[in-house]
Amino acid sequence: MTVDLPPGAVPTPAEMFDLDGHIALVTGASSGLGVQFALALQTAGAQVVIAARRADRLKALCEAHPGLTAVACDIADPTSVESAYREVSDRVGAVDILINNAGMSVPARAEEESLTDFRYVLDVNLVGTFSLTQLVGRGMIERCGGSIVNVASILGMVAAAPNRQAAYCASKGGLINLTRELAVQWARHNIRVNALAPGFFPSEATSELLDDDAGAAYIRRNTPMARPGRDGELCGALLLLASNAGSFITGQVIAVDGGWTAR
Repeated sequence: MTVDLPPGAVPTPAEMFDLDGHIALVTGASSGLGVQFALALQTAGAQVVIAARRADRLKALCEAHPGLTAVACDIADPTSVESAYREVSDRVGAVDILINNAGMSVPARAEEESLTDFRYVLDVNLVGTFSLTQLVGRGMIERCGGSIVNVASILGMVAAAPNRQAAYCASKGGLINLTRELAVQWARHNIRVNALAPGFFPSEATSELLDDDAGAAYIRRNTPMARPGRDGELCGALLLLASNAGSFITGQVIAVDGGWTAR
């Protein structure tokens, strides 16, 4: 994933962010941020495969946005992950860009949270993500190149309380350090592994908090920019990490949070 230029030449912004000829796989792409990521990558020129459990939503997205390819995948099920990976390889080709966006949470008081729920959150957000990344990574190693972007969270960097999400915080904290480990292990193969750490953005997962007056006030009060994120405000950082514009960036976590973690 490099741009061949004469010695000393500087690529234009369009050349740096151009993803023409690349295949991108986005998980958790049936709604919210996953849809935004898929469309941003497609606009930049990539051939995009969207993966999620909800096949009906994937089908509707493909009908609304021609050029997308849908693959059903339950990231918590190893058999489903392997099947989805084979389907992508057979139908579309080798994945150059992997966006690990699938994730979930089960808010609960730590002293009351069941081990079943705790394990399931880790299975989706961390174990399943590693399973798919391992499959894609093997192919990237063979081809000596690729970019992996893990969608973590600021709640992998700081506590969620008073929102009470021990499992989610643990999974996203683990994902952040997994990002660093894979980046260092695979750097010599020209594979870059980075993480986005979004703050509070509108999505199915945050709707209850942002739609509540007290919750919205909490976000405004604790975010230096005094608002949640807006649609599209994660896409610039995503394209930086996915494209040749970020060709010397690996093992990094970019917080897109309006200043939340800078306090």
